[in-house]
Amino acid sequence: MTIKERYRYVINYFLEHAPDAETELLYDNPFQLLVAVILSAQCTDKRVNMTTPEIFLKYPDAVALSNASIETLFPLIRSISYPNNKTKHLIGMAKMLVRDFKAEVPMKVEDLVTLPGVGRKTANVITSVIDQQPNMAVDTHVFRVSARIGLTVLAKTPAAAEKQLVKHLPVNFIHKAHHWLILHGRYICVARTPRCSECGLRPVCNFYNKSMRKSSKIG
Repeated sequence: MTIKERYRYVINYFLEHAPDAETELLYDNPFQLLVAVILSAQCTDKRVNMTTPEIFLKYPDAVALSNASIETLFPLIRSISYPNNKTKHLIGMAKMLVRDFKAEVPMKVEDLVTLPGVGRKTANVITSVIDQQPNMAVDTHVFRVSARIGLTVLAKTPAAAEKQLVKHLPVNFIHKAHHWLILHGRYICVARTPRCSECGLRPVCNFYNKSMRKSSKIG
């Protein structure tokens, strides 16, 4: 099977079975999504969604958050992973938005990565979700799933995986493919014991087919 055929199969599968895939983070505007994505680093979306309503109520925009103090914000995100760092990042991010971007979330990756707490993955999430730009955010799920299926080959870093995925995915599907892969990794192609029996990608999945060959040899 060629790489082009593999991608075509995967895209057609998700178009049929997950046409409306989207982020599971709850938000109403770009500012709220930025806050949620910063909080979601090494934390579940479920936990973030339990935490953000109170934050958004108290700090509805960048101006309000820029005036927050560590003492007032920290208690609201205490249950999130790395709350000390994320408290500082959120306040610093809001201050920079107010100072450098007229309190609006920029829609350029190169601008977003200048904000505290915002790396390339977060910037790609914001621009692809809000603006449907062809940017691929590679988190642990996307990295794992794309390697297992065979969409990426010998990609040792998220940056390398991103480069391969963007190269082979049609431009109009890149912003959607992030959600396909992350949700597939979250619920089917899980890290420890992937649920291969429930997966419709078995015919083109390198991981599954290698596992089957090993099983047949053992048997």
